[in-house]
Amino acid sequence: MDQDEMLDSRTADALRQAVGAARSGDVARAKLLAEDALSEGGDKAALNAFLGMLQARSGDLAAAARHLQAAHEARPTDTTIACNLIAVLIDKGDLAAALAVATADLAKTDPTLRIARYRGFVAQSLEDFPTAVEAYEHVVAGEPGDFESWNNLGNARSATGDLEGSVTALEKAMVLNPHAPPTRLNLAVALRSVGRVEEAEALLRRTSEEFPDDARALHELYVQYKKEGKQDEAMAALEAAIVRDPENANLQLKFGVECGLINRVDEAEQAFRKVLDLDPTVVDAYVGLTVQFEHSNREEEFAPLIARAEAHGIDEGTLAFMRAFEFRRAKRFDEALASLELVPPDLQRERTTHLRGQILDRLGRVDEAFEAFSETNRLHQESQTNPLERSAELRAQVRDDLAFMTPEWAASWPAVDGARERPDPVFLLGFPRSGTTLLDTILMGHPGTVVLEEQPPLNLTEKHVGGTAAIPGLDAAAVAEARRFYWDEIAKVAPEPIAPGKMLIDKSPLFLTKAVLIQRLFPNARFILALRHPCDVLLSCFMSNFRLNNAMSNFLRLEDAAEFYDLTFSHWERANALFPLKVHTIVYERLVEDVGAEVRPLFDFLGLEWRDEVLDHQATAKKRGLITTASYAQVVEPIYKRAAGRWQGYRKHLEPIFPILEPWVRKFGYSL
Repeated sequence: MDQDEMLDSRTADALRQAVGAARSGDVARAKLLAEDALSEGGDKAALNAFLGMLQARSGDLAAAARHLQAAHEARPTDTTIACNLIAVLIDKGDLAAALAVATADLAKTDPTLRIARYRGFVAQSLEDFPTAVEAYEHVVAGEPGDFESWNNLGNARSATGDLEGSVTALEKAMVLNPHAPPTRLNLAVALRSVGRVEEAEALLRRTSEEFPDDARALHELYVQYKKEGKQDEAMAALEAAIVRDPENANLQLKFGVECGLINRVDEAEQAFRKVLDLDPTVVDAYVGLTVQFEHSNREEEFAPLIARAEAHGIDEGTLAFMRAFEFRRAKRFDEALASLELVPPDLQRERTTHLRGQILDRLGRVDEAFEAFSETNRLHQESQTNPLERSAELRAQVRDDLAFMTPEWAASWPAVDGARERPDPVFLLGFPRSGTTLLDTILMGHPGTVVLEEQPPLNLTEKHVGGTAAIPGLDAAAVAEARRFYWDEIAKVAPEPIAPGKMLIDKSPLFLTKAVLIQRLFPNARFILALRHPCDVLLSCFMSNFRLNNAMSNFLRLEDAAEFYDLTFSHWERANALFPLKVHTIVYERLVEDVGAEVRPLFDFLGLEWRDEVLDHQATAKKRGLITTASYAQVVEPIYKRAAGRWQGYRKHLEPIFPILEPWVRKFGYSL
């Protein structure tokens, strides 16, 4: 039936005139005509519906909602009025009211399926996913070719935990429209959720190739590779995504975080600064820059960064986090501790808890400090990378090595010609936190050295030859090839070419367990062994916020750390017993008492001419830029003695590991 035939003549005439006025641009007259007709008893549904549409077009959503609500109440089964009301309520942000209009009963009586689509959308927006599923299932049952509703159904099912149902719906959506990137991405995520990881990866790769201007598939590949622990592949996908969408603040933020994790400090800083240029209110970018400045000893950068954050209204919790680092660097420890109290518990919790421990330690509140460090390590233990399992595997590997490192095993090695094409390196080692970073900084100050700080060439070489167990099988050709492999890897990471006459010093504390490999490949190598009281060493390791590789994961629990220390030095001592290693020992406690007296004999051992400038380790450290070890802050300070004997203050916390450490304490000339 025609709309005019359903209306009384007065209402129909008023609406014809009002519509004409609106079409001619006289909206005020159109409103007046409809309002007059309404006040004179005209049809409430029709007139309110018309007024609601006019008010919506003019931007007065509140008035539009009032009129359309009145029209809906007068004619509750009219789907056009209901749809207009729902649309206005959505635009107003009143989703709960919109869902109350888009009832299941009304949706079922609507042959156009518009009400059901609205119902699904609003319910999904309100995170009422079961209702969304019911609505979208009604839509696709009535219109099975609606790929958008299949897509939405897949997402809603996933949110309810129906993962297989999600995949089914999204696969249907993709069949209907294979050219919609969002559907492909949703399907990839759904496939990953049901364990079909290879299919997800293949779909994302195909999507990234078929839509070369779209960065989203590459971003999802990054997410997938991160979940699988494929760091190199994840980084490559993320970098490719940024090439496609360099102005995407979210991608830049993630890139900054990833670069920070692998010590690409300049790129990390550049990415965080890019984020703030795009959006100066992104909290995580300020946090990222704070961490970068802290690790590169650029304390002068804190104040300008904090000022910028304040100017852009960054919350007080984040500002307190930033100020805590500034105060700590300025040795204003009470203020630093007060700032930490204002940091929200979910903001960089591990880092904040660790910083609290450092500050409490400096304030002499050792029991509270120990609890803070313990809490930091408990948080790290919860990592999805299973650090405790990985640390146990590494200890087992060292234990296995010791089992076959016998005199008979060493005697079985085939003879190798001692001629070398270049001098053997020097290896600086010692258990972590034994002063190796201070030593390598001193050695960097000599123009005749090239010092590598914890770089991978030797570890890669060990993997290349097959580990310690494979060493007896290395004949002369294999040894020569392994040496070439090592020097090729050195060339990739050395800060400068190893020119003739330059001495390479390859430093990594846990090369203690690589002495056998070093002896096989470099029989003329010299070793610098850094020693420190075992209790101070393990306390410092426990108190450090290391990146959790397999080795550093051993320091999350004192009992694991003690066992690892015992195994590591047992490996070193066994190597010394089997081979004539050339070793010079530097004792930390003597080093901090008189650095010149302790290191002069070292330079004689290395055959390096003494230069007084090597003692200015602070100047050398400042020139280094990023220092990748846990000693990054201490090495730019004057040499201090406060860390020597610090374990005494924590004695009661360390007593459970005394039985393991006591033999080493005695062997190295210390006491408990």
